[in-house]
Amino acid sequence: MTDQTTAQMAPAEAVPPTLVQKLAAEAIGTAVLVLIGCGSVVLGRGNIVSVGLSFGLAIVMMAYAFGRISGGHFNPAVSVGAALAGRLSWKDVGLYSAAQTGGALVGGFLLAIIALAGDVWSFGDPLGSNGFGDNGGVEIGGALLVEIVLTFIFLLVILAVTDERNDTAAFAPLVIGLTLAAIHFVGIAATGTSVNPARSIGVAFESGGDAIIDLWLFIVAPLIGAAGAGVLYPVLFGRASEPVPGSGIPTGGATATVPGLGAPDAFQQQWNQGAQAPAAEQPIIQDGWQWDPASQQWIPAQPQQPAVPQEPQQGWAPPPASEHTVVRPPDA
Repeated sequence: MTDQTTAQMAPAEAVPPTLVQKLAAEAIGTAVLVLIGCGSVVLGRGNIVSVGLSFGLAIVMMAYAFGRISGGHFNPAVSVGAALAGRLSWKDVGLYSAAQTGGALVGGFLLAIIALAGDVWSFGDPLGSNGFGDNGGVEIGGALLVEIVLTFIFLLVILAVTDERNDTAAFAPLVIGLTLAAIHFVGIAATGTSVNPARSIGVAFESGGDAIIDLWLFIVAPLIGAAGAGVLYPVLFGRASEPVPGSGIPTGGATATVPGLGAPDAFQQQWNQGAQAPAAEQPIIQDGWQWDPASQQWIPAQPQQPAVPQEPQQGWAPPPASEHTVVRPPDA
């Protein structure tokens, strides 16, 4: 009876999240980020501090809620940086980015409906959108630099606090959220702070022509900054584990295998494992006696099996082991 009760009380084995669950988590998290972050600008009429904290706290909320499911990226730049750092396959980057962008568009649409209903915004007015030049605080060169540098810092922090070797990983969502808030304190006056292509796309189409014209910069610059951090972090600080198959630097359908820069896909891993397979050890025989490594003594020589020809293999195969018997040199 006790054993049965114990078995019933034992926790069920954790089931890994499905791809659909991961994509749903990324879409919902990004929608909430856009709704709360940009909503603090349009509905809350917030200042730099309140807007920055709104974006940061939205990340903390969603990362703690969905981090165990999808990793809590909510940002295509984060997914690209993670792939280059060897932590996410490029196949998943494409799916994550699509889910994040779709979620951002839903978040922007919901915010527009709420703002219209509250009579605090009209279609074509800025909806927490990003801009530069006449539509922002700096010209194009400064906007590029601001977004690249701030995204680089953001990704470097993310890769560091989520490193498996870091014993404070449980606090990663809090650190990441506070980092995003600090970044907004710096960048809001310059560009409105994007560091997230999905966030910029999510409200650009409701904000009118200027936001759409400037949108390219807030897609390109964060991706450049994220790529720099994704490549540099493992080179400088190494890895906690083997790279995820299919991650790293894409090289014409495959991925780079340079140490610190990427991971081979599943086929390449199998290929490399075959290349590293050691040759079978040959017995040591002398004068009718054979050395037995297990018992550490000489035993009567055992008949040797003739080499069996192998069927030709497709692709690479290791060279056959030497057919010569290893003979112990005579005693001096």
